[in-house]
Amino acid sequence: MTATAPFPLTWLYVPGDRPHVVAKALASGADVVVVDLEDAVAPERKDYARAATAELLTEPPPVPVHVRVNAVGTPSAAADLAAVAARPGLAGLRLPKVTSPRQVAWIAQRTEQGGVDGAAGDGSGPPLYALLESALAVERAYAIASAHPSLRGVSLGESDLRADLGVRHDAGLDWCRARVVVAARAAGLAPPAQSVHPDIRDLEGLAASCAHGRALGFLGRAAIHPRQLPIIERAYLPTDRELEEAEAVVKAATADRGAQALADGRFVDAAVMAAAQRTLALARRW
Repeated sequence: MTATAPFPLTWLYVPGDRPHVVAKALASGADVVVVDLEDAVAPERKDYARAATAELLTEPPPVPVHVRVNAVGTPSAAADLAAVAARPGLAGLRLPKVTSPRQVAWIAQRTEQGGVDGAAGDGSGPPLYALLESALAVERAYAIASAHPSLRGVSLGESDLRADLGVRHDAGLDWCRARVVVAARAAGLAPPAQSVHPDIRDLEGLAASCAHGRALGFLGRAAIHPRQLPIIERAYLPTDRELEEAEAVVKAATADRGAQALADGRFVDAAVMAAAQRTLALARRW
């Protein structure tokens, strides 16, 4: 199966029932293309979307492709898994509306090598990414994040979550955002990507929102239009100043492994060194 590149920053969603749009997405420069079989596809088009996506994944595509399948408990969920889970071009499955660890385990058992009867719970199936879209899911964030070895990431679905909570202002979701960032870290997962910014024309608002998300601990963001990709990437890549500061920290720590203060007054210890190394690794992600 196709592996997702390290430090992906842009995750572009496209409807699975529009192969020509999927083809454009694969050439858009997104780090990961997410083919959606769920909310973006009308019920009468789901069979077509599933078949078209399975055909796309017959061979590894030029960039990693994830598939958002329909939620566990819906009529389409099992059919989606049967159609795409074993395809060589699949880099990951995104699981919508997850509310319990059992749902993650159910998906993992049906996608691991050996299937339901032979599954060993060893993470041998495709990487799974859980989307938390309700108050109950947020409350169970760590339990879900640590549910199974196949689970590689968690993130919020903010549109559904906003409706579930009755939140009217963006700041009302910050506690939930912090909760999922902490849960991911506690479970040993990569930092979550931000949920989509729904207004594709509001690029200034997108940039400001990305800066806020980065400050909260997110890494990268889902997008719904290619014009959003460079804004997201620019917001999440280290700035020149951040790179200079990180290089100075690493240089100083390499010369003297003990805690120390730099000439500009910054204190350097093991934690600061680790953060600097992460900054440099992100800049060299390709």
